[in-house]
Amino acid sequence: MGVPPDGVRGRPGGAPMLLAVDQGTSATKAVLLTTSGTVLATASAPLTTAHPRPGWVEQSADEVWESVVAAIRACLVGQDAARVAAVALSTQRESCLLWERATGRPLGPLLGWQDRRTADVHARLSADGAGPGVRAATGLPLDPMFSALKAGWLLDAHDPARAGARRGELCLGTVDSWLLWRLSGGAGHVVEVGNASRTQLLNVHTRTWDGELLDLFGIPRAVLPRVVPSTGPFPAVRGLAPLPDGTPVAAVLGDSHAALYGHGVRAPGQVKATYGTGSSVMGLTTGARAVGDALCLTLAWDDGAPAYALEGNIRSSGATLRWLAGLLGVDETELAARAAEDSGGVHLVPAFGGLAAPWWDNDATGLVTGLTLGTGMPQLARAALESIAFQVEDVIAAMDRATGPVSLVHADGGPTANPALMRLQADTSGRTVRRPHAGNLSALGAARLAARALDLPEPPPPTAADLHRPRSTPEARAALRAGWHAAVARSRRPAGGAGEEVPG
Repeated sequence: MGVPPDGVRGRPGGAPMLLAVDQGTSATKAVLLTTSGTVLATASAPLTTAHPRPGWVEQSADEVWESVVAAIRACLVGQDAARVAAVALSTQRESCLLWERATGRPLGPLLGWQDRRTADVHARLSADGAGPGVRAATGLPLDPMFSALKAGWLLDAHDPARAGARRGELCLGTVDSWLLWRLSGGAGHVVEVGNASRTQLLNVHTRTWDGELLDLFGIPRAVLPRVVPSTGPFPAVRGLAPLPDGTPVAAVLGDSHAALYGHGVRAPGQVKATYGTGSSVMGLTTGARAVGDALCLTLAWDDGAPAYALEGNIRSSGATLRWLAGLLGVDETELAARAAEDSGGVHLVPAFGGLAAPWWDNDATGLVTGLTLGTGMPQLARAALESIAFQVEDVIAAMDRATGPVSLVHADGGPTANPALMRLQADTSGRTVRRPHAGNLSALGAARLAARALDLPEPPPPTAADLHRPRSTPEARAALRAGWHAAVARSRRPAGGAGEEVPG
């Protein structure tokens, strides 16, 4: 916590405002709100993603930055930017990029969190037995999703001898590092500790870069940003009109962490599920303790004291609907509207790049099972929706086993606007699903933490919400999940693993 900088409370023109920027995979959103929680303006700038080879997922670092600039400027049209007390950032995680320190010029693309180009290096390290040590230090399974392998690939491509990295001529960072660098005009190379915990280079217990991990992945310490708490200190904004120079960045969070904060979760016992391109299921836990192989241990935030969370990551949820809609030549809204009440025994396992939590099987193969001559778009659409609900429930069930029963699920993200999906999630899980009417939970979470950091009134969590209570019987839920797990087992068999049991 801190004291507001000179002039924050006394700026002319009215009460202070908070500007939250949520930088995601498909778009950057900006939300301007008061400390009472009233949203004054919103804006969004879309982003493109390239797939130059199978398994490769890239974005332009410059386009990401330009989308942030566009969203901020559009959000502030007609507003008194001098009243912005602070900027708060929520960012996509695990994505990684490399740039020149002197010029800020990106070297190569931003490698997205879904990128799998490092699968061969992952396989070699796994065969060498590196996995248990990596998980013990980081709380994360050795997996190409996390930043470390991507960082090694970028350095191999642009600084193979690591000479520039060791001399400090290059900067390696996650999306929050990149945005903080650009927002400040290159004034500081820093990373927020929660985002750093997703790189697989940070020791989750000491909250510092781990020398053994740096050696394992071939990352010189000099190329990395300085790790700071979620409330900074961060370099202030420079050269981004109409924001005044010196506007503080008061809080930074990974997007999933920000959504958890936005829902108002401050203690273990509640879980949130963010539905997007992929999905994140997260809940706070007590301390940095071992949790088995199904879930990740991560730093949710550090606002003066570290808060730890358990998380399960799902690689394809909204992306599954997008893929099937494109394949069938309809838009996603029509696809969801035409979904049948029953899939007719069809299961779609969206292992486009393997399966993440709770399986962590990179060799799993995407498939559709149970097809008959009577199968049509309605059954396939239903199977796609069910694949999201089943995957989310698999992760929540793992949390049950790790921390105790979960009865309430806070839901957020674009796909939650589909009431059929929310009802399906409740029926599949046997748990109440709470979907706030307010959107932009990640932006709200970052804004709430920023207000708290400046000792300003904290915008309240959303109160109005839809509650979806389960209507199915335990027997019906068990039968549905058994069919899903049989399909998952088939997905995993080509690699020699039957996968009949959900990891605990």
